[in-house]
Amino acid sequence: MTPTDAAPASPRDVTPPEMTHFDLTALPGAARYKLLTATVTPRPIAWVSTLGEGGHVNLAPYSFFGLMGSDPPVVAFAPGDRADGTPKDTALNIASGGEFTVNLVSEALAVTMNATATDFPHGQGEPDALGIPLAPGVKVAVPRVAAAPAALECREVQTVLIGRTRIILGEVLGLTLRSGAVQDAERHHVDTGALDLIGRMGGRGTYARTRDTFVIDRISFEEWQKGQ
Repeated sequence: MTPTDAAPASPRDVTPPEMTHFDLTALPGAARYKLLTATVTPRPIAWVSTLGEGGHVNLAPYSFFGLMGSDPPVVAFAPGDRADGTPKDTALNIASGGEFTVNLVSEALAVTMNATATDFPHGQGEPDALGIPLAPGVKVAVPRVAAAPAALECREVQTVLIGRTRIILGEVLGLTLRSGAVQDAERHHVDTGALDLIGRMGGRGTYARTRDTFVIDRISFEEWQKGQ
């Protein structure tokens, strides 16, 4: 979609839709998951690589993920537990090593990323099992996915437990980008579309592309006043 010259509709001009309320405090976990993952979309995908015992690399995708700030740069993601309630390898490895790398996922890597969501036995590294090439980290010991268009090298800051939800906060120490997406390195301009990233939608296996975009410029308070 190309930018439009049409003025965006004001909230005053939009007829309020009929709404349905769900009391999440009264619903089981599976119902809450279905409702929230179908609603909060699209969600970026953190394809997280970590180092396990013996130096094997674990690689798994998480869509409960986001960028939380830039000073310092912080990311947060929430790796769920295994069916038996024990932490997944990602959480165990970060707890022992303190480092992880968030690889972002392009459409070309979607099938490979999905394969790493398979519940491999503890200690079996997905890159070895699936033949995924890795590249060395720069700021951390954890390698990145060589074909990923972007990788954020992180150091654990804090892990927060809220009930059965585990939120890992990490400071981003380094960013590696596909060179073809860097428009001007000195001015830090990136062609986001060239990264061709995907996001998670609702449903068990539904994804969204990020190339269909539109532009709305921010306005100053003075500009807003002139339009009233």
